[in-house]
Amino acid sequence: MTDPSPSTSPAAAPEPGTYRLDPAQSRVRVDGKGMFGLIPVHGTFALVSGDVTIAEDPAGSAVRATIDAGSYSSGLAKRDKDVISPGLLDAKTYPEITFSGTGARPAGNGWILPGTVTAHGVTAPAELRIDEVRSGDSTVRFHAVTELDRTEFGVTNKKAMVGRKVAVIIDAAAVPA
Repeated sequence: MTDPSPSTSPAAAPEPGTYRLDPAQSRVRVDGKGMFGLIPVHGTFALVSGDVTIAEDPAGSAVRATIDAGSYSSGLAKRDKDVISPGLLDAKTYPEITFSGTGARPAGNGWILPGTVTAHGVTAPAELRIDEVRSGDSTVRFHAVTELDRTEFGVTNKKAMVGRKVAVIIDAAAVPA
């Protein structure tokens, strides 16, 4: 017996409509390298709000999400304080990090959602790769990943503390609005 070939169709889209991201059921994780690229660095941010519009034609779909820049948590109080300080994110001056995207398109077994991230007062392009979509009990769950270059946002200090590029991993839940 041979194994069936893996599917190359994109993850199923949920029912068309407007959904509200549920911060209590969502998580935003950031993974990077510290100590000049030698040590993995992990942290999380709190999702504040957001909405998802699923269109009949996925190209008309849109996402808007906001996270609290001051909510960074790595489990190490000194690191957390340094990350939200004026030397890096400057969360007091720039309290929100936002993603806004439109025009989902199929890509392999998932979707690509082009958009922009605004952080540290700078807006830069970003592509969110949505590789899992699950629906059930009126909740839609998404798993998505993007990579950001912190220097594009003017965050250039403390190079030993966190590398230039970080992966942002999103596990989000949305409910009908």
